[in-house]
Amino acid sequence: MSGILVLHSIIRWGVLLCGIWVIANAITGIISKRAFSSNDDRSNLFFMIFCDVQLLFGLILLFTNGWIDKIKSGMGELMKDPYNRFFVVEHGMMMIVALILVHIGRSKVKKASPESKHKKMLLFFGIAILLIIISIPWPNKAIVGRPMMSWFN
Repeated sequence: MSGILVLHSIIRWGVLLCGIWVIANAITGIISKRAFSSNDDRSNLFFMIFCDVQLLFGLILLFTNGWIDKIKSGMGELMKDPYNRFFVVEHGMMMIVALILVHIGRSKVKKASPESKHKKMLLFFGIAILLIIISIPWPNKAIVGRPMMSWFN
């Protein structure tokens, strides 16, 4: 399973880079009042794809690393342990909410009027990337911190 954790760690950077790309496109589109372009569409498509792949690896880790057994043994005990609570509840739920926002945002941007596409991008993808950044177990986070890059052991 360490290979999946490495991939999950690597894909995180793709998610973050694509998220920054989407936000930069949205902000520059709003400021310059430029038309929504294929680059804008491509950026939010890649952001969504990276998020979907990241979810897949995250679910594999959830089901194969014993997290489900901890859930089955009782949520009361799990919630008392900050490490387990973070990875099973906080990290997972906030990332799923972010992914839902990405999918809703992509749909809303496609259906939006040309004048509001960049604003919808900024709203939906901005909130999603904020949730993602908050939910990552950065090295400086007490108890749950992980290295910037997980490598094979």
